[in-house]
Amino acid sequence: MRAFTQITAKVAPLDRPNVDTDAIIPKQYLKSIKRTGFGPFAFDDWRYLDKGDLDIDPAARRPNPDFVINQARYAGAEILLARENFGCGSSREHAVWALEQAGFRSVIAPSFADIFFNNSFKGGFLPLVLPADVVDRLFREVEATPGYALTIDLPAQTVVTPSGESIPFQIDDFRKHCMVNGLDDIGLTLQNADDIHAYEARRRVEAPWLFA
Repeated sequence: MRAFTQITAKVAPLDRPNVDTDAIIPKQYLKSIKRTGFGPFAFDDWRYLDKGDLDIDPAARRPNPDFVINQARYAGAEILLARENFGCGSSREHAVWALEQAGFRSVIAPSFADIFFNNSFKGGFLPLVLPADVVDRLFREVEATPGYALTIDLPAQTVVTPSGESIPFQIDDFRKHCMVNGLDDIGLTLQNADDIHAYEARRRVEAPWLFA
């Protein structure tokens, strides 16, 4: 997976609590057997004025001009600012894939649903928890300042505002190590590739019938 070290990026404010995974990627898109192509369908019911499905070209649909990520001032945002309990609802890895494929690298919120939180790290997407009062202030600053950008420094565990204020955040050491080094579950396993090959070679000698 893609490593996450430091980014400086524009922020899009999604001022809604309890955003569930069906809102992030509606159920009709889960029919896809691929792991790619979900970006245009992120927040589908809010993002478009008409109904969508896998066989409908998103470019032919009517965007909702009032929805935040459709607004020109937030174009190209890579950081999503959200409210409490983000990612609640049903378990679907597609929610993380949709956000990442829509261009987001991180979401900042006061709290997350557990399954979404865990899925995010496995996909190299950073769910960053900050206190509710800090998130409130960031919402005010984002909405008052066109082009508002934050710097997320994962090795330093800080979020830096345009004014230079450094806001610390906590993250599990193991998850941080995996994110900084771009290691998903497969990548972690492959770190032991030499030991795995040595074991297989030894077993071929010890129990050749297993490899017949």
